[in-house]
Amino acid sequence: MSDQAVAADRRGCQHPPFRLLAVLVLLFLGAPCAIFFVMSTGLARLPRIRVEYDRCHAHSSARTDQPPPSLSPSPPLRQLTDPPHSLGPVPSDYDERRVAQWLRDNPRFPAFVAPGRPRVLVVTGSSPRRCSAPDGDHLLLRAFKNKVDYCRVHGFDIFYSTAVLDAELTGFWTKLPLLRALMLAHPETEFLWWMDSDLMLTDMLFEPPWDRYGSHNLVIPGWDAKVYSAKSRLGVNAGSFIIRNCRWSLDLLDAWARMGPRGPVREMYGKLIAGTLSDRGPYEACDHSTLMYLLVTERGRWGGKTFLESSYSLHGFWAGIVDRYEEMRRDPAPGPGGERWPLVTHFVGCKPCGGVDSSYDTARCRRGMERALNFADDQILNLYGFEHESLNSTAVRRVRNDTGGPLDADDVVLRRLLHPTFRAANL
Repeated sequence: MSDQAVAADRRGCQHPPFRLLAVLVLLFLGAPCAIFFVMSTGLARLPRIRVEYDRCHAHSSARTDQPPPSLSPSPPLRQLTDPPHSLGPVPSDYDERRVAQWLRDNPRFPAFVAPGRPRVLVVTGSSPRRCSAPDGDHLLLRAFKNKVDYCRVHGFDIFYSTAVLDAELTGFWTKLPLLRALMLAHPETEFLWWMDSDLMLTDMLFEPPWDRYGSHNLVIPGWDAKVYSAKSRLGVNAGSFIIRNCRWSLDLLDAWARMGPRGPVREMYGKLIAGTLSDRGPYEACDHSTLMYLLVTERGRWGGKTFLESSYSLHGFWAGIVDRYEEMRRDPAPGPGGERWPLVTHFVGCKPCGGVDSSYDTARCRRGMERALNFADDQILNLYGFEHESLNSTAVRRVRNDTGGPLDADDVVLRRLLHPTFRAANL
């Protein structure tokens, strides 16, 4: 064979790999686009309740010469002479559109997943910035894992936010625009349950008595005497509350948010609230003192649909709980509200992410959080035959070996925790 024929034969042998490489490149580039198109088409079929905003404002704010949001300066502080802050337009017929139209037209997304059992969305979040404390992000991760465990056990959805949706509502106020946005985006959700990031669920089996709240739109830990008689700032706590997806709630969030813009507005309402509540100083308004203010000064508008829950620990102050877990575990008999142990252990005054304004010793807070997280985690690990060596340690040990017949387990508690759908169907 001549040299030219050999060279031609070699070139012919080399072409298939190049063709194969070209096919792989096309698949690599084309597959994501096809998947995105299919998913986008599917999502487009999922209807949502639409709320119209000012189109002129939306058009002007979409200019391409504006810097990206991360580089935009903070908006100027709202002055007392400016119009009150608003979260956005509230459709006057929201309840009719949601219940009579959206839920009727979308039976695959019922607001109640079983008789008497509402669809619940747990909402929580933390700052978009990295924690200053070395172990802060790890603690937030474990606290989120605790909430995920609880939601999995009870069949709840969960949403975690690290975004500030409204630059005027910073800090604890960020929950208000977030809750509003989720209500409008998820009409299939009946209740949203807000939980602060420093809150741990410590009775993994207990679930709020939903049938008790049939005629109420807001469930918040509190006491009637402390709110309406004593007018105490400690009458309620807004770190854990349940709110119904309805027009009344949208109106409440908007009235609540008017007192939250940072600067002169927040400072003015702080002084106004100090003159109304019996035990609060004239410092800037916070989220739970403003809710107290609304309940006290506009009881006729908000009080009738607000359930002040005190029969179980929707908010349990950590300092009186964390050193008693071993004692509680020895006596798991349900209390008056039905919970075996405090449903919530809330680390009010501690700063898991770090900061100089913590009200308690950092080491004491960290130790308490470790114990609360391990106490809750043991309830999950025990399903699989493990538990922590102690509540002060992350080390675990095997406590039984039942892997040979898990389907034969006769422990009612284990079955309810492992199979929440069975429990939901039997409610």
